[in-house]
Amino acid sequence: MRACLKFCALLAIGFALSATSLRAEFAYVADAISNNISAFGIGESGALTPVVGSPFPAGISPFFVAVDFLGRFAYATNENSNNVSAFGIGENGALTPVPGSPFPAGSEPYSVAVDSLGRFVYVINLGNNNISAYHIRPDGALVPVTGSPFPAEGPGAVCVTVDFLRRFAYVANFHSNNVSAFGIGENGALTPVAGSPFPAGSGPLSVAVDFLGRFAYVANQNSNDVSAYRIGSDGALTPVPGSPFPAGTEPFSVAVDFLDRFAYVANQISGDVSAYRIGADGALTPVPGSPFPAGRAPFFVTVDLSGRFVYVANLASANVSAYLIGENGTLTPVPGSPFPGGSGPAGVALSP
Repeated sequence: MRACLKFCALLAIGFALSATSLRAEFAYVADAISNNISAFGIGESGALTPVVGSPFPAGISPFFVAVDFLGRFAYATNENSNNVSAFGIGENGALTPVPGSPFPAGSEPYSVAVDSLGRFVYVINLGNNNISAYHIRPDGALVPVTGSPFPAEGPGAVCVTVDFLRRFAYVANFHSNNVSAFGIGENGALTPVAGSPFPAGSGPLSVAVDFLGRFAYVANQNSNDVSAYRIGSDGALTPVPGSPFPAGTEPFSVAVDFLDRFAYVANQISGDVSAYRIGADGALTPVPGSPFPAGRAPFFVTVDLSGRFVYVANLASANVSAYLIGENGTLTPVPGSPFPGGSGPAGVALSP
């Protein structure tokens, strides 16, 4: 039964991908200080050009933004106004608030994730140490899932991610040095996986899952490393051989390319990006030349759908670094990088 569900989920994602372009067309950056979302068109070379009308107003202190897999809607968490802004994405990349936006969240909403089928949104509330879960209506509006919000288990919940097969959600718990794992029900409700939470390094801040749902990676800020896990059929996490793997100074976020070849980590204090090749067992090996220079306080890293480009929001230098991914995973700045952003660029999301 699980194999059938996995196949059906992959098939659905395949149809979604076939309905979109093979590369991201727009990039959205949450500007935490200027309280808006900067929108960029992505050129063939990976260069960023502001969308007409950008930036677009958000709430107070938007730190993260997420886009549904079909590129219909964008969602930004507003930490100091305790809500979530929801936008429709126009053909030119412009953002228009959906009816009813912004939508109430818990105290200090921070990280946000959208499931790959565009059905649910999950938000970490720092002040309540819980997870708000929402249904996405056809117009992009958010309706709380029955039972929401859900306890995050370990104290210091800071980041949530959903695997691409929409089976499990994972939460990094900064203060308890572990990762909570949840099964996702058909109605979007979250149920803790047996054995959760699972030990991580010191100060875990970010979680990423590979496209096939085999491995999970956690950036540990205080121990300057990356924990790597194999994901069991029940969602449980088992460390891969050699884990944890060294990173730069104070790694903040981690991303995996959609071809499951490479992982990238933004290191805030050392101001660079660590790049790794992903082995067959999930182990990480630094690529030649790693780490690669970024701006000041690189906050968030993401990879486009085609696996060609990496984008990094540099919180303290108010810009976005863009890189071309080499065949061996090396990063080369695209022409014109870094590109000016708003004030306090934090989270980045790409839209097909």
